[in-house]
Amino acid sequence: MERLGLLSVGDVLPVTEGKLPGSYYYTLGKAYAMSANYKAGERLKSREGRVAEIEETPKGYFVMVEFEE
Repeated sequence: MERLGLLSVGDVLPVTEGKLPGSYYYTLGKAYAMSANYKAGERLKSREGRVAEIEETPKGYFVMVEFEE
């Protein structure tokens, strides 16, 4: 996430899966944040998650999301 204030802890947002040749990645909501790349065995089953924490770092904001799986 690049700007503070787009999300709040407790928000429930849709998660969209994207596919790369050897992995998958996830986009949170309307492109609020993107995940790292994950192997096929690490794919999410959930299609929505709850924002658990927002952390500010020198590289930007990191959003931690909880899933029911």
